[in-house]
Amino acid sequence: MKKLINSVDSVVTDALRGIAAAHPSLRVDIENKVVFRADAPRPGKVGLVSGGGSGHEPLHGGFVGYGMLDAACPGEIFTSPVPDQLIEATKGVDGGAGVLHIVKNYTGDVLNFEMAAELSGDEGVEVATVLVNDDVAVQDSLYTAGRRGTGATLFVEKIAGALAETGAPLAEVARVAREVNERSRSFGVALTPCTVPAAGKPTFELGDTEIELGIGIHGEPGRTRAPMREAREIVRTAMDAIDADLPLSGETLVMVNGMGGTPLIELYIVFAEVEACLREKGATAVRSLVGNYVTSLDMQGFSVTTCSLTGELTRLWDAPVETPALRWGR
Repeated sequence: MKKLINSVDSVVTDALRGIAAAHPSLRVDIENKVVFRADAPRPGKVGLVSGGGSGHEPLHGGFVGYGMLDAACPGEIFTSPVPDQLIEATKGVDGGAGVLHIVKNYTGDVLNFEMAAELSGDEGVEVATVLVNDDVAVQDSLYTAGRRGTGATLFVEKIAGALAETGAPLAEVARVAREVNERSRSFGVALTPCTVPAAGKPTFELGDTEIELGIGIHGEPGRTRAPMREAREIVRTAMDAIDADLPLSGETLVMVNGMGGTPLIELYIVFAEVEACLREKGATAVRSLVGNYVTSLDMQGFSVTTCSLTGELTRLWDAPVETPALRWGR
């Protein structure tokens, strides 16, 4: 294993030190492992909190800032943040209008966010929760009951964050967040496994000519293992799976996401094939992202996430955002 780390025990803490040094727009509580907007809490504004295991960067800490999250809680690699972290984040962003928890559907995340919401409520903070479960590949996995939460997490954070900036009430921000999740679907493909520093070896084995179709963001198994093939065939498998679950049509927000180890040139090849599939199915990619947004350490592969847009959702997507990993309009 070759990793640019100091110790397997200090990976998350050392990364948080780097985030704090690189981004003065953030306030990083290294002791409690929470990344805050420097100006949090904002009086009268709904606070947005998300989090999950580290190793998926820039999710979630890279999306803290104006127009998106108010705080993010990184757990250890591929491990849920603990309730104490989440409570510190929730209290730290409460400006009197309540707090929205955005939770990916993984068992540890769900349980720990539930506990944090209950305990925060006992201290007088109103908390609403939206569960992200956009993955169409498998119904249950090693980490979940029900569908996994993957790329749509970014869509929910961005669109709900834009609405929160307008001063909208908690119930309305939560409603829109849930609508984004309901309109979004994802499918992922792995060309290689990833290596967790503490384990020192790949999380699973893939032959030189094999790919895994339908993987999650922790490298957990997907639908099937298949031979390597041309990009257009792999993309068609992913798009057919999405379309079968929620038929693609109309104006669509599309993200082709790298898993951490895939060259950008290959992601653009994938996007070209995704766009062609959308046109065939009567949909149009009117907004797009291509790059590493929801990764799995050093895994090679990609995921596709689509969201069927409305006029309201498009306006909120286009609204200004200023975070380390996503910014436009300011």
